[in-house]
Amino acid sequence: MSAAAPARGGRLLLGLLLAALLGALAFAPFLFPGTRAMATASRIAIFIVLAASYDVLLGYAGIVSFAHTMFFGIGAYGVAIALARFTPGWGALALGAAAGIGLSMLLAGSIALLSLRVRAIFFSMLSLAVASVALTLASQLRDLTGGEDGLTFSVPAALSPGFRLLAHPVLGVRFDGRLLTYYLIFAVALALFLFLLRVVNAPFGRVLQAIRENEFRAEALGYRVVLYRSLASAIAAGVAACAGALMALLLRYNGPATTMSFAIMVDLLLMVVIGGMGTLYGAALGAALMVLAQYYLETLLQALAGAAAGLPILPALFDPDRWLLWLGLIFVLIVYFFPAGIAGSLRLRAGEE
Repeated sequence: MSAAAPARGGRLLLGLLLAALLGALAFAPFLFPGTRAMATASRIAIFIVLAASYDVLLGYAGIVSFAHTMFFGIGAYGVAIALARFTPGWGALALGAAAGIGLSMLLAGSIALLSLRVRAIFFSMLSLAVASVALTLASQLRDLTGGEDGLTFSVPAALSPGFRLLAHPVLGVRFDGRLLTYYLIFAVALALFLFLLRVVNAPFGRVLQAIRENEFRAEALGYRVVLYRSLASAIAAGVAACAGALMALLLRYNGPATTMSFAIMVDLLLMVVIGGMGTLYGAALGAALMVLAQYYLETLLQALAGAAAGLPILPALFDPDRWLLWLGLIFVLIVYFFPAGIAGSLRLRAGEE
C-alpha cells in the first residue's frame, strides 16, 4: 500500500499538470485577457512543439544535435519570404510553409545519412558547424532574407489585427484576427504534438529507444540504425520547421536572431532536460515553465521587491535586474529535486519506467 500510494500520486500529479496546461492554452484568451498574455500563450504552444520535436532526437533517438534551431529558422523564413515576395494570402502561406518543411526534412535526412556513422561528439560538432553556416547565410543573403534586419510581411486578411469575425465581444473577448491567429497556432501545435506522440508510441519509436539504449544490440537484431536515426532527424526537422512557420505567423516578422540564434538552442536544451527527456510530456512542461519564467519572472520579482520595501536585504535580493540569477536558481532546484526532469521523475515514481 505504501508503494502504491506514491505511484498513484505521481501519475495523478503529472496528469493534473498536463490537463491544467492544455486547459490554460485552450481557453487562454478568455482566462487571461490582454495582448501580452495571448502572445505568451502562443509562444508556449510553439515552443512545446519545438521542444517535443527535439525530444524525439535527444530523448528517444539519443542524437545530440545543435542544429535544431536551424530548421526552426528555415520554416520561419519559408513563410516570411513567401508572404513578403508574393500576395499575402493563404496560398503563399501554404507554399512558404511547405517549402520550409520540405527543405528542412531533406537537409536533416541528408546530414544524418552522411554523418551519423561517426562518433556522437563529432556529429554534435558537425551539427553546430552547419547551424553556424546557416546563421551566417541568413545574415548575409540580404536580397533573400533581409540580412540582419530580417523580413517584415503582411499575413492573410483573416489573421490581420483589423479583421473582425463578430461585431461584438463574447465574454469580453473580441473575435478578431489576433484571436484567429492564436487558435490557428494552438490547433496546429496540438495536432503536431499528437502526431509526435503517435510516432514515439508506434513500433518506430520503440526501435529508436532500443537504439538509444544499445545501438550495437539493435543493429545485431537487424535494425538499420543509421536509417532509423535519419528518419527521426527528418521527422523532427519537419516538425521544427512547422513551429518556425507558426512563429513567423505570430510575429509577422523573422530575422536571424529571432529563430536561429544559439541562445534559442540553449533554451531548447533546458526545456527538454528540465521537463524530462524521452517523455514528450516533459518537453511540454519544460517549455511552459521556461516561457513563463522569461515573460513573468521579472514582473514577479518587481512585485516582491515592492512588498519587501523597508526591510533589510530583501528589496535588493528581489531586484528585477537579478531575474536571470533567480531563473538559474529555479533550474538548479528543479534538477536537484527532479533528477530525471519533472515528467520523468513523476513517471518513475508512478512506476511507468
